Amino acid sequence: MKGNEFLMSSKLRAGIVGGTGMVGQRFIALLENHPWFQVTAIAASRNSAGKTYEESVKGRWKLSTPMPDAVKGIMVQDAANVEEVAADVDLIFCAVDMKKEEIKALEEAYAKTGTPVISNNSAHRWTPDVPMVIPEINPEHLEVIAQQRKRLGTETGFIAVKPNCSIQSYMPALNALNEFKPSKVVVTTYQAISGAGKTFGDWPEMLDNVIPYIGGEEEKSEQEPLRIWGEVTDAGIVKSEQPVITSQCIRVPVADGHLAAVFASFEQKPSKEEILERWNSFKGRPQELGLPSAPKQFITYFEEENRPQTKLDRDIENGMGVSAGRLREDSLYDYKFVSLSHNTVRGAAGGAVLIAELLKAEGYIQPK
Repeated sequence: MKGNEFLMSSKLRAGIVGGTGMVGQRFIALLENHPWFQVTAIAASRNSAGKTYEESVKGRWKLSTPMPDAVKGIMVQDAANVEEVAADVDLIFCAVDMKKEEIKALEEAYAKTGTPVISNNSAHRWTPDVPMVIPEINPEHLEVIAQQRKRLGTETGFIAVKPNCSIQSYMPALNALNEFKPSKVVVTTYQAISGAGKTFGDWPEMLDNVIPYIGGEEEKSEQEPLRIWGEVTDAGIVKSEQPVITSQCIRVPVADGHLAAVFASFEQKPSKEEILERWNSFKGRPQELGLPSAPKQFITYFEEENRPQTKLDRDIENGMGVSAGRLREDSLYDYKFVSLSHNTVRGAAGGAVLIAELLKAEGYIQPK
């Protein structure tokens, strides 16, 4: 066996369910030449099934980078044919556009075939025995998978989900300060149009415009961090009661990147120097394990008054890092700052790939 063939055969086979949409396309781009995973199956709606991937997204490829040659000839399968799709993969990334109950049923059906499902969807984010994970923050929540497997009746399958893209712009910066016990947080997010699966080409109404409402985002921004900061119990994951978070989420005319303006108070107010030290030194399980997609510097602080900027800084650490700036004391709260993350990389497909890497490293994903 030649070297390249051995490398290919040693990779885990990944399927992408919902592979024709924007997040599915981002999965495909991120998994090109991935050291651990190889895309071997793509599934989508019945309308796309039976075509090659190149044919199925003709005229609808939304990324600035070209479609990887390795996936162009893959025949798209019907996502509803669960047994057929699952038969040839070791894990599945899921990014479908369906009703919530339909997504729940589909993901559980895949898990019951013994296949790990790493989901970008929101359907299972509040299922008590499904871990919702930011790998640097709550890797211990993976322990709940044992409860989920028992419920689903599978020894190897499970569902793990990625949280909403909006919270990943500001939650890491707050999490690094947990020892000071954040108590009250006010956050306004300025969110890119790709968060709605759009480009300026298919959403011209966003040019020269701001929309002060994104359906469901404010509730997610206020509640999902509490689940991530919650505890694993015999009844599943129980959310934290602190801090109290209130938010506004605004759609702005940028292609990619969610920027957050944050005001925070603490039970034990840190100094500015302590905050900067915690941000600059913060590492999590992905950094300890040296996972392929893990940013070496998770939080990067800019001293310049006009940074971070969405266009300049969203791609920091290949889009997997978080950047912060403008830290200063506030007259109503203890501190205020801004922070930024790439919503379709760290906030969507990249975050899910990092979860899969963590799951593999911790022994939850094995070759079939």
